[in-house]
Formats: sequence, C-alpha cells, structure tokens
Amino acid sequence: MLSEFSLTDDMQRRTRKQCGFDQAEADLPSYAKNVKARSPTLSTDGVKEKMMDVTSYFGSNSPLYRNVAANDTVWLLDNTAYKNTETGKWEVEFVSAVFAQQPSCTVLEAVTAVAHKIGLNDNDPNYPTIEERVLPFIQDIRPGTKVKAIHAGADRLELGPGGRNGISTDTKPVREGQGNPQIAKATAEVPYGANGVLEMKTFYAEPEGWSVISDIDDTIKITMTSDPIGILKSTFTDTPQPCPGMPELYQNIASLIGPAAPFFYLSASPYNLYPFLRDFRQKYYPHGTIVLRDSSWMSIPGLLSSITLGTEQYKTDRMKKIHEWLPKRKMICIGDSTQADPESYGNIYRKFPGWVKLILIRKVTDIAALGIESKNEPKRFEKAFKHVPKERWHVFETAAECNAIIANTIASES
Repeated sequence: MLSEFSLTDDMQRRTRKQCGFDQAEADLPSYAKNVKARSPTLSTDGVKEKMMDVTSYFGSNSPLYRNVAANDTVWLLDNTAYKNTETGKWEVEFVSAVFAQQPSCTVLEAVTAVAHKIGLNDNDPNYPTIEERVLPFIQDIRPGTKVKAIHAGADRLELGPGGRNGISTDTKPVREGQGNPQIAKATAEVPYGANGVLEMKTFYAEPEGWSVISDIDDTIKITMTSDPIGILKSTFTDTPQPCPGMPELYQNIASLIGPAAPFFYLSASPYNLYPFLRDFRQKYYPHGTIVLRDSSWMSIPGLLSSITLGTEQYKTDRMKKIHEWLPKRKMICIGDSTQADPESYGNIYRKFPGWVKLILIRKVTDIAALGIESKNEPKRFEKAFKHVPKERWHVFETAAECNAIIANTIASES
C-alpha cells in the first residue's frame, strides 16, 4: 500500500536527481557523527558527562542537566499563546536551543567547502558573510541544558533540559494577556558572556478570528529550493530578498484581518536558520511564529536534505499542531509550487473540514527554482486539491492577483 506522501516524495526524489543534490551534499562537510553531550562544567572526572550523554535521550525528563554557561549560545524562539480547548486557560509552547559558542571543528574547513561549492575563489569578499552564517550549522550542541527566562516581566520559566539536538520544547501556562493583541516578551537569564537570541515574543491569539499559515522559501523569500547551489548562495552569501510583491500582499492581508490575527511561518528549512529568517521576517513581513525543522544540527548537507526531503509529512504534522491550538480560527494558507505546499494544504483542508478558508499557491516559473516542469502542471494541482472546492484554492503568478480573492473570501465569511 502506497503512503499518502509517496507521490510528493517521488517528485522530490526526481528533483534531487535531476538537479544534483546528492553530489552537492557529498561535497559538503558534516560533523553530526561527532555529536555528543559536552558538559565540561559539570564534572572533571568525566563520569557525570558520560551519564549526561545517556540521559539526554530523555530530553526534558532527564534527571541530569546543566545550566547555561558563559561560553554558550542560547536561542529563545518567538511563539503563540492560545487558550487550551479543555481548560480555557492560556498556555504556550516554549522552544529554546543551546550550543557552544566555539565549534570543536575547524571553521575554515566548513567555510572553504561552502565557498568552493558555489564557485568563489579564496580572495572573495563574501568569506566573512559565509563564516557568520555557517556557524549555526557547526556549533556543538549542548544537550541536557536548562534555560531560565523571565516572561512578561514577572513569571520565571525553566525550559528544558534540551534533548539530543540541543532543543527543548515545553508547554507551560501563562497569564492572561492584556490588550488586543498582546505581545509579551521573555528574556533569557544567562551568565555574562553568553550570547544568542536572548529575547522572545509571545503573541496572544484568541480562539476565534482569522489566521495565516505561510511557507517561507520561494513563497515569501527567494531561496531557489530546487537548486542546491542556489540554496547555498541564498543562505550563505546573498542578501535575503523577498519574492516580488509578497511583502505588500502580506501587509494587505494584515490590514484586512486585523492586528489580533496570528501569522505562522511554516518552513522545511532547518532551525539552524532561525536568527537569519527571524531578521528577514522582521524586515519585510508581519510578526509571527516561525516553525522550522530540527534535523540538521552540525551538518551543512543537512540544509539541502531538510528542504528537499519529507516536506509534505513534516508540514502536515505541524499544521495538525496549529489546529490543536486554534481549531476555531479561519485559516488562509499560502505556499508555492516548488515543494509540497499544494499537497500539504490539500491534506489539511480535507482532514479538518471548514478550518481552511483559502489556499493560495505561488506558481514559480523560474526553472532553476522549480527543478522539474511537472510541478506546475494543472493535473498536479487538481490532484492535490481533490475534494477542495475550486473557490477555495488559487494558483497565482503575481501577488497582486490575490488581493481581490482574499477580500472576497473574508467578506463571504463575515
């Protein structure tokens, strides 16, 4: 029996083969095989460090943990508060990540490998940019670390300890938000010297109203997701650029659905890119929660595989979680034709009847970004949106096409 994801998996495999992803990944260094719990501040004899290495498999249930050290990097990720459908109380999924500031591998080796793969010579001025952006892919993860933070200026949080990937995910109750909308900040409590993304924002989303789920790569940001060299350039050297007309479209959407509407930016890109993508979102798009994959720590090739393998199942699973949080919201889903966005959104429409009110798919016509032309064939979209009413999905080439469609959808649901 074929998996429901087998057709898109086949499309992704054909794209990878035609566009040379396997070779590109083989030419890039991975340090994932060296991943282990490194906790020198906990023990001098190494016994506790070895125990930490074992117990980190338990994640937040680990009986052993370490605290953030002065030579650590800490990330707190923006999130969305929601009312628990059973208790009616506010709660939030808090996500944090911890790494060592200085990687144990040779940074120059990683930088040079990326530079040579995209065709730069040894004197190219882009080397410092590559070094800055490649660092989150090669920093040693810090499993079993607890992160302490202050939420909304008063509530003390203990997040973690993190699992084998250095990430902790904790669902915790929070106080009632004040105002509409309410954005509460949380700040990490770290020793002097620790760095990273030390502040997060929590958006309070009431149970009802509109909401947006958006892809990132080649939907709102030019990434060239079907070209390995294009991905490496757009990630490690280029100034990130928005897709034409999309910032204006999103600002228009925000004005129509109001400031109390939460945005979710759901991407198959790895969490290594969180600070990079957060800065990009803040510059061009409405505030929102960025949801990424955690599959490529200490692996530069993992960037390419994360974007091109298993994206439909990953996105479908994450949207199920968003539905658990906000089942009464009216969703606008926006994606593109380069990956599995049509199939993912079609799955969710059928699984949760009435939840998704509109699906918009950007038809990418640049063959380098598209990979294989069959991704834009009408029969692909017809199959992806089987049993989805035609007025609920639209494939567009220019962002301006969507304004009237969105306005009409909102008016019809009011």
